[in-house]
Amino acid sequence: MSDATEKSDTGDHQDRKKYEFRRVIEELDGYDGSGTQLVTIYVPEDKLLSDIVAHLTQEHSEASNIKSKSTRTNVQDALTSIKDRLRYYDNPPESGMVLFSGAVNSGGGQTEMVTRVLESPPDPVQSFRYHCDSSFLTEPLEEMLADKGLFGLIVLDRREANVGWLRGKRVEPVKSASSLVPGKQRKGGQSAQRFARLRLEAIDNFYQEVAGMANDLFVPDRHEMDGILVGGPSPTKDEFLDGDYLHHELQDLVVDKFDVAYTDESGLSDLVDAAQEALADQEVMKDKSQMDEFFNELHRGEKATYGFAQTRKNLMMGSVERLLISEVLRADVVVYECPEGHEEYETVDPRHADPDHRCSKCGADAEPVTREDAVEHLMTLAEQRGTETKFISTDFEKGEQLLDAFGGVAGILRYSTGV
Repeated sequence: MSDATEKSDTGDHQDRKKYEFRRVIEELDGYDGSGTQLVTIYVPEDKLLSDIVAHLTQEHSEASNIKSKSTRTNVQDALTSIKDRLRYYDNPPESGMVLFSGAVNSGGGQTEMVTRVLESPPDPVQSFRYHCDSSFLTEPLEEMLADKGLFGLIVLDRREANVGWLRGKRVEPVKSASSLVPGKQRKGGQSAQRFARLRLEAIDNFYQEVAGMANDLFVPDRHEMDGILVGGPSPTKDEFLDGDYLHHELQDLVVDKFDVAYTDESGLSDLVDAAQEALADQEVMKDKSQMDEFFNELHRGEKATYGFAQTRKNLMMGSVERLLISEVLRADVVVYECPEGHEEYETVDPRHADPDHRCSKCGADAEPVTREDAVEHLMTLAEQRGTETKFISTDFEKGEQLLDAFGGVAGILRYSTGV
């Protein structure tokens, strides 16, 4: 298997996992409780579960002081439910886990107990957190699910330089260098020309040193990177980029250059702040290029498909190169079977019951057989047939059109099928 294929498979698995997490978060966000009855616990992978159980036992004891009998009972039941779930683990899973439990309002003054466990979130849980409120604490998980990019960072002036990473929203300083470039003024008897020449040589050597640091850090990961940001005062950053000091493949990854006053480690964070607009554009640009390719194929009339039914047929044929799904699409697919044995699919709102369905082939009433999440259904077919899956934002016009005009589902085909 090629590196590109492995990367695609890994990306598709991560996309699927993110989608599944996002659905659970949406479910949890839809719940509300009374007072502080909903319990959320974030557990890092290096936390001893015995310590957590001890903490929950202490909280259970303190909850006995709650005056309201119903609140007291609900909080203690939630804590007991979480302790029961923890018995299935010897240690927290890789990247940690998040547990949710509480009595949620189910209408008509009634409540029902809900307990959910999310293992191995997209990013490692950083610290233990115990939270009680009228809603579950999902914000840290939502931050993990935010679009993650990998950008190289370089800040430099003629005195110092720092290079590092931007992973998602986290800035990671990695290497630094100090220059031996003399100031413009120098006491002594050297001629002005000789001093200027030595100074230019020192600047050139320093730029080469900075480029060497950047090359060592970035070149091994250049195929996973989304871009490189360069910051510093003028004309330093301009001289550095115009002089082609960086490895040629890295030079092609430079998104833009930005004015940054500080070039120590704090300058890396200043660079990210200065580049916010460019970073946002960069994320949307990826989705735009996917949709541009889809519309180009659609206008040619051969290698494009859209809508759940047509796209599913093409997936079954193995003809879909890339599956495009609106990131806000929420739908179920119901499988119907008629007395003649014909099988048909219909997408429905997840909040609605199965609608009546008449077989399009024989006209007989069809009965629902199974029902599942439509996006997961398509992603499973895509995985089985080596099709790449891309989620498309609605933050631009063609992304909105995918959802509104094409039912949130489309595909770019390997070959024309006539379907």
